[in-house]
Amino acid sequence: MSDTAGSENVLLRPRVDQLLDIVSKRRRRVILLLLKREAIETTDDVMLRGSSESDASEVRLTHDHLPRLEDAGYIDWDRNTGEISKGPRFDEIEPLLELIENHADELPPGWP
Repeated sequence: MSDTAGSENVLLRPRVDQLLDIVSKRRRRVILLLLKREAIETTDDVMLRGSSESDASEVRLTHDHLPRLEDAGYIDWDRNTGEISKGPRFDEIEPLLELIENHADELPPGWP
């Protein structure tokens, strides 16, 4: 019973809402997962190429996703150079990213 009570307490913490809000958008999840894997260094590494929506996608990236991640402290982003690195609070979201990566195969086929 104590394991269940501990899990419920974690899920009721106010910061969990912010974490889940951040990872609720695929683009932000991808940025964070790539950063965790040290697979990105600049905004160019996460830009969509060859898409008819690439201009709109770039606007969303630079005016929504990256600023939101930076404001939360999960990334550091230099707007002049485009450099992206782990922010001072990246370690706060990293366990959730690990949970997503390590247990994705346990979800039902075709979920969601």
